[in-house]
Amino acid sequence: MGVTVFHKGELLTRGTAEEVAPQMRALEPLERASDLLVFDDDTGRQIDIDLREEESPRTRGRPSLGVKAREVTLLPRHWDWLNAQRGGASAALRRLVEEASKHGKSPEQSRDAAYRFLSAIAGDFPMFEDAVRELYAGNQVGYDHFTYDWPAAIRDHGRRLAFPG
Repeated sequence: MGVTVFHKGELLTRGTAEEVAPQMRALEPLERASDLLVFDDDTGRQIDIDLREEESPRTRGRPSLGVKAREVTLLPRHWDWLNAQRGGASAALRRLVEEASKHGKSPEQSRDAAYRFLSAIAGDFPMFEDAVRELYAGNQVGYDHFTYDWPAAIRDHGRRLAFPG
């Protein structure tokens, strides 16, 4: 998962959580928790990264593959179809998710990610509401107009989330 880290409103770093953690640890102690914000690049949501250094305990048995069991609610006919697929329900669901994720985010998902990011970091900036209106209208020029006086790193990251590619 890619993340973007802001320190006091300025872009600090981008990368995976494992890649950015050492740079975050190297900072002087923070005056306020809001001085260091981390955002998921896919969703725009503010997230927390555990900065404690841990020694990886040696475990016995098979290594963890990162598989998580969760509940899925489907109609019986959906379960019947999934169970009839090659590899069973879990394998079929994994294939469907992988195929769908290859197509990237929809414009709506991109705008929602930008909105979540901007709400957390720029919600009290001048012209915020106007910029968000332009963002949801799909008007990059309007967004740029209303965010012109914002810190460049915040303006640019919001644009990158809202208008990828």
